[in-house]
Amino acid sequence: MAGFAVALAAWPSGILAEDFPARAVRIIVPQSAGGATDTFARAIGQKLSERWKQPVVIENRAGAAGVIGTEAVAKAPADGYTLLVTYEGSQAINPSLYEKLPFDSIRDFEPIATIAVTPFLLIVGPQTKANTLQEFLTLARANPDKLNYGSAGNGSVNHLLGEMLKVEAEIRITHVPYKGAPQAISDVIGGHLDSAFASAPSVIASVRQGLVRALAVSSGRRVAISPETPTIAEGGVKDFDVNPWWGIFGPAGLSPSIVSKINSDVAEILQELDFQELLAKQGATPLASSPEEFRALLAKDIAKWAKAVKAAGIKMN
Repeated sequence: MAGFAVALAAWPSGILAEDFPARAVRIIVPQSAGGATDTFARAIGQKLSERWKQPVVIENRAGAAGVIGTEAVAKAPADGYTLLVTYEGSQAINPSLYEKLPFDSIRDFEPIATIAVTPFLLIVGPQTKANTLQEFLTLARANPDKLNYGSAGNGSVNHLLGEMLKVEAEIRITHVPYKGAPQAISDVIGGHLDSAFASAPSVIASVRQGLVRALAVSSGRRVAISPETPTIAEGGVKDFDVNPWWGIFGPAGLSPSIVSKINSDVAEILQELDFQELLAKQGATPLASSPEEFRALLAKDIAKWAKAVKAAGIKMN
Protein backbone atom coordinates (compact mmCIF):
# COMPACT_ATOMS: atom_id res chain seq x y z
CA MET A 1 0.00 0.00 0.00
CA ALA A 2 2.88 2.36 0.85
CA GLY A 3 4.48 1.62 -2.52
CA PHE A 4 1.21 2.46 -4.29
CA ALA A 5 1.02 5.79 -2.42
CA VAL A 6 4.55 6.68 -3.45
CA ALA A 7 3.80 5.81 -7.06
CA LEU A 8 0.59 7.82 -6.98
CA ALA A 9 2.43 10.83 -5.53
CA ALA A 10 4.99 10.67 -8.32
CA TRP A 11 2.40 10.20 -11.10
CA PRO A 12 1.19 13.81 -11.61
CA SER A 13 4.66 15.32 -12.14
CA GLY A 14 5.60 12.58 -14.57
CA ILE A 15 2.46 13.18 -16.60
CA LEU A 16 3.08 16.92 -16.54
CA ALA A 17 6.58 16.51 -17.94
CA GLU A 18 5.46 14.02 -20.56
CA ASP A 19 2.56 16.15 -21.79
CA PHE A 20 4.19 19.58 -21.48
CA PRO A 21 3.56 21.77 -23.35
CA ALA A 22 0.04 21.12 -24.53
CA ARG A 23 -0.50 24.71 -25.69
CA ALA A 24 1.36 27.95 -26.41
CA VAL A 25 4.11 29.03 -24.02
CA ARG A 26 4.72 32.69 -23.26
CA ILE A 27 8.23 34.01 -22.61
CA ILE A 28 8.34 37.43 -20.97
CA VAL A 29 11.40 39.57 -21.66
CA PRO A 30 11.74 42.42 -19.12
CA GLN A 31 13.83 44.49 -21.54
CA SER A 32 13.06 46.29 -24.80
CA ALA A 33 13.00 44.59 -28.19
CA GLY A 34 16.25 44.52 -30.10
CA GLY A 35 18.65 44.13 -27.19
CA ALA A 36 20.70 41.09 -26.25
CA THR A 37 18.04 39.69 -23.90
CA ASP A 38 15.36 39.97 -26.59
CA THR A 39 17.67 38.45 -29.21
CA PHE A 40 18.51 35.45 -27.02
CA ALA A 41 14.87 34.97 -25.99
CA ARG A 42 13.62 34.92 -29.57
CA ALA A 43 16.36 32.55 -30.68
CA ILE A 44 15.79 30.08 -27.86
CA GLY A 45 12.01 30.49 -28.20
CA GLN A 46 12.10 29.53 -31.86
CA LYS A 47 14.20 26.46 -31.11
CA LEU A 48 11.90 25.37 -28.27
CA SER A 49 8.83 25.88 -30.46
CA GLU A 50 10.31 23.57 -33.09
CA ARG A 51 10.99 20.91 -30.49
CA TRP A 52 7.68 21.22 -28.67
CA LYS A 53 5.47 21.63 -31.75
CA GLN A 54 3.76 24.47 -29.92
CA PRO A 55 3.96 28.26 -30.33
CA VAL A 56 6.43 30.08 -28.07
CA VAL A 57 5.38 33.72 -27.88
CA ILE A 58 7.87 36.43 -26.87
CA GLU A 59 6.37 39.33 -24.91
CA ASN A 60 8.49 42.39 -24.12
CA ARG A 61 7.57 44.11 -20.85
CA ALA A 62 10.30 46.67 -20.34
CA GLY A 63 10.41 49.23 -17.56
CA ALA A 64 11.92 49.97 -14.15
CA ALA A 65 15.22 48.25 -14.99
CA GLY A 66 13.44 44.96 -15.64
CA VAL A 67 11.22 45.01 -12.55
CA ILE A 68 7.87 45.22 -14.41
CA GLY A 69 8.34 42.16 -16.59
CA THR A 70 10.01 40.16 -13.84
CA GLU A 71 7.14 40.82 -11.45
CA ALA A 72 4.65 39.56 -14.03
CA VAL A 73 6.38 36.18 -14.10
CA ALA A 74 6.70 36.00 -10.31
CA LYS A 75 2.90 36.36 -10.06
CA ALA A 76 2.04 34.01 -12.95
CA PRO A 77 0.66 30.49 -12.44
CA ALA A 78 3.44 27.97 -11.83
CA ASP A 79 2.42 25.74 -14.71
CA GLY A 80 5.28 26.27 -17.15
CA TYR A 81 3.27 28.33 -19.62
CA THR A 82 4.75 31.67 -18.48
CA LEU A 83 8.54 31.84 -18.42
CA LEU A 84 11.10 34.61 -17.98
CA VAL A 85 14.22 35.17 -20.06
CA THR A 86 16.40 37.72 -18.31
CA TYR A 87 19.99 38.48 -17.49
CA GLU A 88 22.27 38.96 -14.52
CA GLY A 89 21.87 42.73 -14.60
CA SER A 90 18.17 42.50 -13.69
CA GLN A 91 17.90 39.36 -11.58
CA ALA A 92 21.09 39.74 -9.53
CA ILE A 93 21.60 43.52 -9.30
CA ASN A 94 18.06 44.78 -8.65
CA PRO A 95 17.80 43.24 -5.15
CA SER A 96 20.55 45.63 -4.03
CA LEU A 97 19.43 48.64 -6.09
CA TYR A 98 15.80 48.75 -4.97
CA GLU A 99 14.82 48.98 -1.31
CA LYS A 100 11.39 47.49 -1.99
CA LEU A 101 11.00 45.00 -4.81
CA PRO A 102 7.59 43.35 -5.38
CA PHE A 103 9.33 39.96 -5.48
CA ASP A 104 12.35 38.09 -4.17
CA SER A 105 14.83 37.22 -6.93
CA ILE A 106 15.52 33.79 -5.43
CA ARG A 107 12.46 32.81 -3.41
CA ASP A 108 9.84 33.73 -6.03
CA PHE A 109 11.46 31.99 -9.01
CA GLU A 110 12.56 28.58 -10.20
CA PRO A 111 15.89 28.84 -12.03
CA ILE A 112 15.52 26.59 -15.08
CA ALA A 113 18.47 26.96 -17.45
CA THR A 114 21.29 29.31 -18.33
CA ILE A 115 21.71 30.25 -21.99
CA ALA A 116 24.88 32.28 -22.47
CA VAL A 117 27.45 34.64 -21.01
CA THR A 118 28.74 37.87 -22.56
CA PRO A 119 31.76 39.76 -21.23
CA PHE A 120 32.37 43.50 -21.13
CA LEU A 121 35.41 45.34 -22.45
CA LEU A 122 37.14 48.26 -20.77
CA ILE A 123 37.76 50.71 -23.61
CA VAL A 124 39.64 53.99 -23.88
CA GLY A 125 39.73 56.60 -26.62
CA PRO A 126 42.65 57.96 -28.63
CA GLN A 127 43.28 60.82 -26.20
CA THR A 128 43.76 58.54 -23.17
CA LYS A 129 47.46 57.88 -22.66
CA ALA A 130 47.21 54.21 -21.73
CA ASN A 131 47.76 51.18 -23.93
CA THR A 132 47.40 48.57 -21.21
CA LEU A 133 45.30 48.17 -18.07
CA GLN A 134 48.42 48.58 -15.94
CA GLU A 135 49.14 51.93 -17.60
CA PHE A 136 45.53 53.02 -17.10
CA LEU A 137 45.62 52.13 -13.40
CA THR A 138 48.97 53.93 -12.97
CA LEU A 139 47.52 57.00 -14.69
CA ALA A 140 44.43 56.91 -12.47
CA ARG A 141 46.47 56.59 -9.27
CA ALA A 142 48.65 59.52 -10.29
CA ASN A 143 45.59 61.65 -11.06
CA PRO A 144 42.83 60.82 -8.54
CA ASP A 145 39.34 61.84 -9.69
CA LYS A 146 40.74 63.30 -12.92
CA LEU A 147 39.92 60.37 -15.25
CA ASN A 148 36.32 59.44 -15.94
CA TYR A 149 34.29 56.52 -17.26
CA GLY A 150 30.88 56.39 -18.87
CA SER A 151 28.00 53.97 -18.40
CA ALA A 152 24.52 53.18 -19.65
CA GLY A 153 23.10 54.82 -16.53
CA ASN A 154 23.12 54.66 -12.74
CA GLY A 155 22.93 51.08 -11.54
CA SER A 156 23.73 49.55 -14.94
CA VAL A 157 26.22 46.72 -15.31
CA ASN A 158 28.56 49.18 -17.03
CA HIS A 159 28.37 51.50 -14.02
CA LEU A 160 28.89 48.79 -11.44
CA LEU A 161 31.81 47.27 -13.32
CA GLY A 162 33.51 50.64 -13.00
CA GLU A 163 32.75 50.75 -9.29
CA MET A 164 34.09 47.23 -8.83
CA LEU A 165 37.30 48.17 -10.61
CA LYS A 166 37.64 51.27 -8.41
CA VAL A 167 37.29 49.18 -5.25
CA GLU A 168 39.45 46.23 -6.29
CA ALA A 169 42.21 48.30 -7.93
CA GLU A 170 42.04 51.09 -5.33
CA ILE A 171 41.67 53.91 -7.84
CA ARG A 172 39.47 57.02 -7.97
CA ILE A 173 37.83 57.77 -11.32
CA THR A 174 34.64 59.74 -11.94
CA HIS A 175 31.43 58.14 -13.16
CA VAL A 176 29.52 59.83 -16.00
CA PRO A 177 26.05 58.26 -16.54
CA TYR A 178 24.43 58.29 -19.97
CA LYS A 179 20.98 57.23 -21.14
CA GLY A 180 22.49 54.27 -22.96
CA ALA A 181 25.80 52.58 -23.71
CA PRO A 182 25.97 53.75 -27.36
CA GLN A 183 26.17 57.40 -26.26
CA ALA A 184 29.01 56.60 -23.85
CA ILE A 185 30.92 54.69 -26.53
CA SER A 186 30.43 57.57 -28.96
CA ASP A 187 31.92 60.02 -26.47
CA VAL A 188 34.92 57.76 -25.86
CA ILE A 189 35.48 57.70 -29.63
CA GLY A 190 35.06 61.47 -29.81
CA GLY A 191 37.52 62.14 -27.02
CA HIS A 192 34.93 63.59 -24.63
CA LEU A 193 35.20 60.65 -22.25
CA ASP A 194 38.30 58.81 -21.03
CA SER A 195 36.92 55.30 -20.75
CA ALA A 196 33.89 53.05 -20.51
CA PHE A 197 32.85 49.47 -19.93
CA ALA A 198 30.82 48.17 -22.87
CA SER A 199 29.48 44.73 -23.76
CA ALA A 200 31.65 42.99 -26.31
CA PRO A 201 29.03 42.92 -29.11
CA SER A 202 28.26 46.62 -28.70
CA VAL A 203 31.84 47.80 -29.08
CA ILE A 204 33.91 45.14 -30.87
CA ALA A 205 33.43 46.79 -34.29
CA SER A 206 34.84 50.06 -32.95
CA VAL A 207 37.80 48.17 -31.46
CA ARG A 208 38.54 46.45 -34.76
CA GLN A 209 38.30 49.76 -36.63
CA GLY A 210 40.82 51.31 -34.25
CA LEU A 211 38.36 53.91 -32.98
CA VAL A 212 38.88 52.75 -29.39
CA ARG A 213 41.39 50.52 -27.61
CA ALA A 214 40.26 47.54 -25.54
CA LEU A 215 42.48 47.43 -22.47
CA ALA A 216 40.91 44.43 -20.77
CA VAL A 217 37.97 42.05 -20.71
CA SER A 218 35.85 41.63 -17.58
CA SER A 219 35.62 37.82 -17.66
CA GLY A 220 38.06 35.50 -15.92
CA ARG A 221 39.27 34.13 -19.26
CA ARG A 222 40.07 35.72 -22.59
CA VAL A 223 37.25 35.51 -25.13
CA ALA A 224 37.11 34.37 -28.73
CA ILE A 225 35.61 37.61 -30.01
CA SER A 226 38.74 39.50 -28.86
CA PRO A 227 41.43 36.92 -28.01
CA GLU A 228 44.26 39.46 -27.93
CA THR A 229 42.61 41.42 -25.10
CA PRO A 230 43.89 40.36 -21.65
CA THR A 231 41.61 39.89 -18.67
CA ILE A 232 41.40 42.41 -15.85
CA ALA A 233 42.88 39.74 -13.58
CA GLU A 234 45.85 39.42 -15.93
CA GLY A 235 46.24 43.18 -15.62
CA GLY A 236 46.88 42.84 -11.90
CA VAL A 237 43.39 43.02 -10.35
CA LYS A 238 43.31 39.60 -8.71
CA ASP A 239 40.21 37.38 -9.05
CA PHE A 240 38.25 39.95 -11.09
CA ASP A 241 35.73 37.92 -13.07
CA VAL A 242 32.47 39.40 -14.37
CA ASN A 243 30.83 37.63 -17.30
CA PRO A 244 27.08 38.41 -17.14
CA TRP A 245 24.74 35.51 -17.90
CA TRP A 246 21.34 35.19 -19.56
CA GLY A 247 18.90 32.48 -18.51
CA ILE A 248 15.38 31.13 -18.15
CA PHE A 249 13.27 31.25 -14.98
CA GLY A 250 9.77 30.16 -14.06
CA PRO A 251 7.53 31.10 -11.14
CA ALA A 252 8.30 29.46 -7.80
CA GLY A 253 6.56 26.13 -7.35
CA LEU A 254 7.02 24.99 -10.94
CA SER A 255 6.98 21.21 -11.24
CA PRO A 256 10.52 19.75 -11.00
CA SER A 257 9.71 17.50 -13.93
CA ILE A 258 8.89 20.48 -16.16
CA VAL A 259 12.01 22.31 -14.96
CA SER A 260 14.07 19.23 -15.83
CA LYS A 261 12.46 18.88 -19.27
CA ILE A 262 13.07 22.51 -20.26
CA ASN A 263 16.61 22.39 -18.89
CA SER A 264 17.36 19.26 -20.91
CA ASP A 265 15.89 20.73 -24.10
CA VAL A 266 17.87 23.96 -23.69
CA ALA A 267 21.10 22.02 -23.05
CA GLU A 268 20.61 20.17 -26.35
CA ILE A 269 19.87 23.42 -28.21
CA LEU A 270 23.08 24.95 -26.87
CA GLN A 271 25.01 22.16 -28.60
CA GLU A 272 23.51 22.94 -32.02
CA LEU A 273 25.99 24.61 -34.37
CA ASP A 274 23.62 27.24 -35.77
CA PHE A 275 22.66 28.39 -32.27
CA GLN A 276 26.31 28.60 -31.25
CA GLU A 277 27.00 30.69 -34.35
CA LEU A 278 24.17 33.07 -33.44
CA LEU A 279 25.61 33.52 -29.96
CA ALA A 280 29.11 34.03 -31.36
CA LYS A 281 27.87 36.89 -33.53
CA GLN A 282 26.63 38.54 -30.33
CA GLY A 283 29.98 38.01 -28.66
CA ALA A 284 28.37 35.42 -26.39
CA THR A 285 29.40 31.93 -25.30
CA PRO A 286 26.90 29.12 -24.56
CA LEU A 287 26.47 28.35 -20.87
CA ALA A 288 24.79 25.10 -19.87
CA SER A 289 24.01 24.38 -16.22
CA SER A 290 21.67 22.36 -14.06
CA PRO A 291 18.84 24.16 -12.23
CA GLU A 292 20.74 23.64 -8.98
CA GLU A 293 23.91 25.16 -10.41
CA PHE A 294 21.92 28.08 -11.77
CA ARG A 295 20.36 28.77 -8.36
CA ALA A 296 23.82 28.73 -6.72
CA LEU A 297 25.17 31.05 -9.42
CA LEU A 298 22.33 33.53 -8.87
CA ALA A 299 22.87 33.58 -5.10
CA LYS A 300 26.61 34.12 -5.58
CA ASP A 301 26.06 36.96 -8.03
CA ILE A 302 23.49 38.71 -5.83
CA ALA A 303 26.15 38.86 -3.11
CA LYS A 304 28.82 39.98 -5.59
CA TRP A 305 26.75 42.85 -6.96
CA ALA A 306 25.56 43.89 -3.49
CA LYS A 307 29.19 44.72 -2.68
CA ALA A 308 29.50 46.87 -5.81
CA VAL A 309 26.18 48.65 -5.20
CA LYS A 310 27.16 49.42 -1.61
CA ALA A 311 30.53 50.77 -2.74
CA ALA A 312 28.80 53.00 -5.29
CA GLY A 313 26.20 54.18 -2.78
CA ILE A 314 23.41 53.69 -5.32
CA LYS A 315 19.73 53.36 -4.43
CA MET A 316 16.80 53.45 -6.86
CA ASN A 317 13.22 54.36 -5.99
